[in-house]
Amino acid sequence: MPNIVKRGLDALLRPEDSIVVLIDHQPFQFANLNSHEPTMVINATTGLAKAAKIFKVPTILTTVVEERGGFIIKQIQDVYPAQKPINRTWINTWQDPAVTEVVAKSGRKQLIIAGLWTEVCVAMPAIQAAAEGYDVFVVTDASGSVSKEAHDMAVRRMEQHAITPINWVAVVSEWQRDWARLETAAELAGLMMEHTGATGVAYAWEQQLLATPVPAK
Repeated sequence: MPNIVKRGLDALLRPEDSIVVLIDHQPFQFANLNSHEPTMVINATTGLAKAAKIFKVPTILTTVVEERGGFIIKQIQDVYPAQKPINRTWINTWQDPAVTEVVAKSGRKQLIIAGLWTEVCVAMPAIQAAAEGYDVFVVTDASGSVSKEAHDMAVRRMEQHAITPINWVAVVSEWQRDWARLETAAELAGLMMEHTGATGVAYAWEQQLLATPVPAK
């Protein structure tokens, strides 16, 4: 049964309802990634993974035929050093019960997907999961394709199935929602210093200015 499109506050992400699936961030896929600068995808995916850990959002790591395509990249594995990625033969992650059973047991319905490539290993599970009633979000800057056209067409295709494209900073901002949530605010600010580029630099500068004593007259 397809999911009903949420509106208003119900359409925003909540950490207690979210689950993340990171798909096939492996050397073989990066070797033909042409829609984005690879370092940007690595940065966005690593930032997303670290944020999920801060907000205690369950995160599934998965690879496809890793013995030939390579292990998941070190930057992601280092966030979850004790977690062994689920290695599949299925191109469509959502046809592998080792993945879908974990998601189903979580009871969470806000499914956040990022992966390589957008037109294949992201679109397939996203479209199938949306038809099964999940509220699916695809993190477009933590995903990528063999060309910009392939990535853009995949996003447009998924939108036809009520799947929401979003970037990683929007995900973590919706999880935080209020800077008065002090249990995560400090860690999130530190994460943003590391992974949000110029915004992180500006925040570090702001902290420097706040810590600089005003000279006495």
